[in-house]
Amino acid sequence: MVCHDSMFDINREPNNGRGPVDFTVSMGSNDKTLIEFKLASSTKLEKNLKNQVEIYQKANKTDKSFKVIIYFTKEEQAKAEKILKKLGILNHENVVLIDARSDNKPSASNA
Repeated sequence: MVCHDSMFDINREPNNGRGPVDFTVSMGSNDKTLIEFKLASSTKLEKNLKNQVEIYQKANKTDKSFKVIIYFTKEEQAKAEKILKKLGILNHENVVLIDARSDNKPSASNA
């Protein structure tokens, strides 16, 4: 519904030969961005951040992507940041950390 009458095309889990990326957003075949979501708790987080999206980029013929990491605890945040630093991508513009902790902010219904 968000993209009704839009020039953009959003697809969930399109499989273009190397497995399904979580989302693609495109405006024609020459302007495609991939979005891959990861849980910070994943035991494969480092491996997936290192290789997975780049493989999807080749299969989708694009060099544009976002890696989105969701964490639910302070420990998961520290783990994700440590891995991102090790891979040299901490604070990169295409890496997004989502703070889903419930212990560091009030619920919207209580704000």
